[in-house]
Amino acid sequence: MSTILRDAPVGQIIRYITKNKYLQYPEEQAGYVLRDTYQRFDKSRTVPQAQPRELIPEDLEKKLDDDSDDAGSLDKARTAADRESMAPSDRTLSKIMTRPELSQVNTRADLEQAYTNATRQETLKAQPSRAIAPQVTSDGVILVDWYATDDPENPQNWSRGKKSIVVLQIYLYTLAVYMGSAIFTPSEPYLVEKMGISPNVAALGLSMYVLGYGIGPLIWSPLSEIPVIGRNPPYMLTLGIFVALCIPTALVSSFPGLIVLRFLQGFFGSPCLATGGASIGDIYSLLKLPYFLTGWAAFATAGPALGPIISGFSVPATNWHWSLWEILWLAGPVYISLLFLLPETSSANILLRRAARLRKLTGNTNLKSQGEIDQEKLTVNEVVVGNLWRPAQINILDPAVLFTSLYTALMYSIFYSFFEVFPLVYANGNPGKATRGYGMNLGEIGLIFLSISVGVSIAIACYVAYLYWVFEPEVRTRGLGEPERRLIPALPATFLLPIGLFWFAWTGDSSPKIHWIVPTLGVVVFTIGIFILFQCIFLYINLTYPQYAASLFAGNDFARSSIAAAAIHFSRPLFHNLGVGRGVSLLGGLTVGGIIGVFVLWQWGANLRARSRFAAK
Repeated sequence: MSTILRDAPVGQIIRYITKNKYLQYPEEQAGYVLRDTYQRFDKSRTVPQAQPRELIPEDLEKKLDDDSDDAGSLDKARTAADRESMAPSDRTLSKIMTRPELSQVNTRADLEQAYTNATRQETLKAQPSRAIAPQVTSDGVILVDWYATDDPENPQNWSRGKKSIVVLQIYLYTLAVYMGSAIFTPSEPYLVEKMGISPNVAALGLSMYVLGYGIGPLIWSPLSEIPVIGRNPPYMLTLGIFVALCIPTALVSSFPGLIVLRFLQGFFGSPCLATGGASIGDIYSLLKLPYFLTGWAAFATAGPALGPIISGFSVPATNWHWSLWEILWLAGPVYISLLFLLPETSSANILLRRAARLRKLTGNTNLKSQGEIDQEKLTVNEVVVGNLWRPAQINILDPAVLFTSLYTALMYSIFYSFFEVFPLVYANGNPGKATRGYGMNLGEIGLIFLSISVGVSIAIACYVAYLYWVFEPEVRTRGLGEPERRLIPALPATFLLPIGLFWFAWTGDSSPKIHWIVPTLGVVVFTIGIFILFQCIFLYINLTYPQYAASLFAGNDFARSSIAAAAIHFSRPLFHNLGVGRGVSLLGGLTVGGIIGVFVLWQWGANLRARSRFAAK
């Protein structure tokens, strides 16, 4: 726990105020002995210390040689000193690629090697610790790296408990921000009554929040990839502003002021929605990462669904401001926990700060981390191109990316249209149409959104089973394989979207003649399909366009959120004019085109990749 506090924002503030007197790193403590692999670079020493040479156990020697034969990366030295100091080519064994590092992958062979190294990580953990010798560049710069294969500062080597604390906080952070969107919807009818606005105008309180968290990642996500900044500063700065904005948002009585503040809430709450996956990727190998990204996606999906439940009963009992206060009560405790318990996970930032400590200890200014060197070459133009122009360029020139962007945007839009159609089905119906409604109040309608959580739970069980029994064994035994194989679970899932929507459309259109559970089951079926599809498509993008994955995810998030914000407004007249049955059926018909697109990607994706200038070859 002491290391968690030391690396958390509060710990870093304590270190800054006390000039590093408290919560010190090993390099700052009295009596610290510099690692053998760095002693020859210590300018404060006049004579380098000789390193002992001992024979290593024969069985370990054989095991290391066998691993070397498999990947061609370990040398054949016979002494402990040679084994202790790993060759530069062995560094991939101690530092498995995470999502940010995938941006440096340009070929399929590189990506395949990254997953091969991930499978070998388990074997390496079972072996005795080995020191890692720093590389020296041609201009004399000594690259500061992890000290050993089991270096406790390496996020990949953190204990299971420490990783769980970090992941849980990322999950709760994501949940709080996403709940902040739909938690507002029970307040809309009261805004219509109090301020004399139309229901469509009142919905701006939801749509502007959604648009805000779609734009935010385009700006905040690149900052977290800069080594000198890392993950935590953008999180702490923006979430602090988000929490502070909750107070004026809950107090404001002007509708234009409310809409501006809601947009700013979404904008400043957005970093975790895009970068949270990268934070999780910092601490888990590529082989285990999909499991925890599935959990992260579950919290992201459950957030908007749980929001109306929380405020659906409280707003009618108090006033429309109450839902906005509840955002503060959700996000405030999460922010406090992050301040004390969220350590920095970016390996580039951790090694950059280690390099600074070693320079102070040894007086050698040639000690630098790779991140320091990389950020010296980073320009504003590269950031703008990578996060604003590159996603648009790839969408225009690559049909596969364009399809995934439009398809995920369609699914997200339909998901948010539920906030407009549920009252027509479950409350007082649709005037002038067949739907009469079930007569539920706002709180009871909020409980209907639990059907989304039920669908997510079923989808998680199915997808995790696929990861455990198909994906992971395949990667371990046969290698990564073609990216199109990761679309196989999406093939049956595509059919669940139109099935669930048509089911909900025509049973909900007959309310209250048919029991309310029947259309609700259609929502469950749709949710199962949309969740599995999102996981498969995002994994496919990551494997097909690894060097542009970060840009594409930010661009996809913007496309999804902006179109979903528009859907919140066009879905109301759509359902009122066409009715629930025909309106939802129209959306269901659009998802049928997605079935064709996913099957085309699965069958002919290899040909499309061969023609693409952006896909890894």
